[in-house]
Amino acid sequence: MASEKVTDAPEEGYERGLGSRQVQMIAIGGAIGVGLFLGAGANIAKAGPSLILMYALAGVIIFFIMRALGELLLYRPVSGSFAEYSREFLGPFFGYFTGWTYWLMWVVTGMAELTAAAIYVNYWFPSIPQWVTALVFLVILFGVNLISVKLFGELEFWFSMVKVTAIIGMIVIGLGVLTFGFSNAGDTAAVSNLWAFDGFFPKGIGSSLMTLQGVMFAYLAVELVGVTAGESENPEKTLPKAINTLPWRIALFYVGALTVILCVVKWTEFAGGASPFVKAFAVIGIPAGAAIVNFVVLTAALSSCNSGMYSTGRMLRNLAESGEAPKVFTRLSATKTPALGIFVSVLFMGIGVVLNYIVPEKAFGYVTSVATGAGIWTWLMILISHVLYRRAVVAGRLPASSFPAPGGSVCSYIAIAFLLFVTVLIGIDKDARISLYVMAGWSAALAIGWAILKARNPQVPDHRTPEFEKVG
Repeated sequence: MASEKVTDAPEEGYERGLGSRQVQMIAIGGAIGVGLFLGAGANIAKAGPSLILMYALAGVIIFFIMRALGELLLYRPVSGSFAEYSREFLGPFFGYFTGWTYWLMWVVTGMAELTAAAIYVNYWFPSIPQWVTALVFLVILFGVNLISVKLFGELEFWFSMVKVTAIIGMIVIGLGVLTFGFSNAGDTAAVSNLWAFDGFFPKGIGSSLMTLQGVMFAYLAVELVGVTAGESENPEKTLPKAINTLPWRIALFYVGALTVILCVVKWTEFAGGASPFVKAFAVIGIPAGAAIVNFVVLTAALSSCNSGMYSTGRMLRNLAESGEAPKVFTRLSATKTPALGIFVSVLFMGIGVVLNYIVPEKAFGYVTSVATGAGIWTWLMILISHVLYRRAVVAGRLPASSFPAPGGSVCSYIAIAFLLFVTVLIGIDKDARISLYVMAGWSAALAIGWAILKARNPQVPDHRTPEFEKVG
């Protein structure tokens, strides 16, 4: 039985409107977000050039997570993805908790992206309040997500294309400055900038490790490709290809881009609240270069917010189908989109607009820390589900996936240990610690919700279903 091919995924009512071209770009775009374009500035100031190593280290762990998810996706490709696997391998409560937590992650990520977009618009129009810009973008993207999954996929394709082109352009121009010495930065640009100013770890290894919380936030959304499984035209081919390209995307877009930037511009010139890409173009002195990059990072923020609306609607529908959210969320619109789920999620994303009105200077930091906490939980559930799935396969109780993770469960155990270490670091960081407080409150709220759900429907099991006990 272990060698049997997985059966085709059941139809979930969605339109399989995401082609290979769009899934590939969604996967690429998921690895390039506002965490890199905006958050990297503050992290460079904290860690100096060693931030490059932190991105590389975290990138390896992200690849382990994605290969674990890939094996599960090809075992059973469903749009509920990690919530569905948590439900199968750990029990209904964990599926319920993971689905709602992933929904929370994208709601607060959407808040972060709206905040970032408002900051970028202020580059051109400083007189416009951040909350006004955030509200306008929220309404526009909501409209896009209501129309069709094809429009969502097409918009994501072009958003990602802009980001990819900009980063490659930044790398090429930066290498030109280093090689030929042209531009205003030509006299000071050098590879030695990576160690010439108090070394590669200018503030110590401890300070470098403390940036991992922000680094992990930058990688949030790579798992989005799993949510597209139910709407991909050919998931058996497109999903493995998208996941296997992750290493070179991380090497190029994160490690490569940051290395070039920090060679061109001394790390001491960066600060929080400003994009390192905008700073680099300004130092190089390319006419309108900073404005162009500002437009690019604006599209990055809008891209991520767009993805957030997409995923939250699908996750609410999955929860509703499992009896863990109001049944009304199971309905699809005439265009086969979970319109009500998207609408409710957008209402909660509107809290980000309020934060931009009340505490515009702190809004980004607050929401990124909360999103990271929710993201770590989601990744842990993927990894633990993968370990349990592998045990079932080895025991011959479940069919093997056509896309097995290299190293089996070993890499998943390594990634679990790493994520727990990052959680400890979050607890140590007084600024990031708010995410643990929020997650504790969130956990209590979900526990109460589960108790109410059980009271209304005593048939809902607390642990793994009898069906899983037979196979898992």
